Amino acid sequence: MRVCLISALFLLPSFAVAAEAMDPARIVSAATGDWNKDGASDLALLVAPAEGSDEDNAIYLYLNSDVGKLTLNSVIPDKVWGQFELYGQAPSVSALPNGSIQITSHNDAVGRERWEQKLTIAYRNGDFVVAGYTFSSYDTLDPENTLQCDFNVLNGKGTTNGKPIASKGATVLLKNWRDEMGQKACGAG
Repeated sequence: MRVCLISALFLLPSFAVAAEAMDPARIVSAATGDWNKDGASDLALLVAPAEGSDEDNAIYLYLNSDVGKLTLNSVIPDKVWGQFELYGQAPSVSALPNGSIQITSHNDAVGRERWEQKLTIAYRNGDFVVAGYTFSSYDTLDPENTLQCDFNVLNGKGTTNGKPIASKGATVLLKNWRDEMGQKACGAG
């Protein structure tokens, strides 16, 4: 599947621009959807850092132009935690039915604290913003130590372990997002 995706991306004319700056073999996850709701398919990529780098994965976001060509809109380096040497730590990107993007990172393999984080990304006013933050965790040695949080970043409302939480809503650009922001709202950080 990954080989087919990489081959297909080379067929896209605008991908040549990004290929100069990024080795296509570093693409670890991809999703298509209509991010800007113009009726044309757009593209989101998660890209592993260069070998030997201590950065996290990058996000490449493409929008379909008026002439039917994908154009690179944003490159956000060092944004999504995850690695591929151990099972259970690979991040992913997917398209949601409403035209948003979901970025998932998790640790299902190492240590006693297991967790999953999902960012919901929306295209608003010409930029990509974090619309939602979902976080769950559990302790493999203490079954009572769990956290389930779903937080709407835009309106500041959500729940943690079934109880309502609220803070000031905000429009946070994806490039400015830090995971600590969501963890703080959820009471995890």
